Amino acid sequence: MRTKIKRIVVKIGSSVIAPAGRLDSALVASLVKDIVNVEKKGYQVIVVSSGAIACGLNKMGYKKRPSDTHSLMALSSIGQILLMDVFNEKCKKHKRACAQILLTWEDFDERERFINIGKTVDTLLAMKVIPVINENDAISYKEIRFGDNDHLSALVANLVEAEQLIILSDVEGLMDGDVVVREVSRLDEKIKTLVKQDKKVHTVGGMVTKLKAAGIAISLGVRTVIACGRRKNVLSAIVAGKEIGTVFLPLSQEKAKARKRWFAYNKKVKGKLCIDEGAADALLNKGKSLLVVGICKVEGAFVKGDTVHVVDTQGCLLGHGLVNYAAQDLQERRERKFEHEVIHRDNFLKSFEGICYY
Repeated sequence: MRTKIKRIVVKIGSSVIAPAGRLDSALVASLVKDIVNVEKKGYQVIVVSSGAIACGLNKMGYKKRPSDTHSLMALSSIGQILLMDVFNEKCKKHKRACAQILLTWEDFDERERFINIGKTVDTLLAMKVIPVINENDAISYKEIRFGDNDHLSALVANLVEAEQLIILSDVEGLMDGDVVVREVSRLDEKIKTLVKQDKKVHTVGGMVTKLKAAGIAISLGVRTVIACGRRKNVLSAIVAGKEIGTVFLPLSQEKAKARKRWFAYNKKVKGKLCIDEGAADALLNKGKSLLVVGICKVEGAFVKGDTVHVVDTQGCLLGHGLVNYAAQDLQERRERKFEHEVIHRDNFLKSFEGICYY
């Protein structure tokens, strides 16, 4: 059983830790000291740190980020050592140790690996070691092209059952012109229009990916804060309840069961099922399973046991579910109008307000 000590996931962006591709060791020292102070207040802290590729770019003298994937993989493997050397050095000054954990999508997609990673983090925290997590970009082809550590940090928050996710950036928070938006209770279109795609030499993502990560986290019941990572003692200020950055409030105070959160948010979504009004009512309001006869359309190349989106005829997301049939097999059964069970009610998680960030 997981400890009841409050857990925080802190994501440190490349623009914070390695501005212009050069690792800021003084900033790392300040953040490590802040983490240690937060721990003294009764919290356990898990770090998700970007910066490996940025450090590799600087080490090898690159002026801009290469476009080919294998160069990025190589630069990541070079930079990751530099990144962890600095974390280790700064932790030692506080008589602490840190541990490196490199993850891929497969680590979240497979239930046994997912559980084992969680146990490893539990053990490290019990040993008073600070886990430092990053994507394993050196071997994950797709992660470099499509992944980002903002998304990873939201998945890690679910993995470790954190109560709060703090995303540190080079800006004060979500901005409305020159004013920081202090609180967001719902990610509606008005909020989304405030976001602009950043284009930087040494980093990817920007506020777009941070907003998506916040959406995932609050859907999982995790309070999320986007704040400036270069502000002194920013973590201590946030846990003390000071008005720092932008706070995104959880959509629900009650968390779904761990297994449902896993397949709905940590497994890759491989397809989509469009269902009719009757099937939607049965699934959402009557606690029934989804049958073949209620499906209007099948999309994707999923297999048995994959996660799919379930949408209504207007395209609105109803939830996520684990399917009992592969896409081709399901299509054949639908055409023959079978009444077989496609998604068992225990393998379906309803979406909050139709929000989907995948």
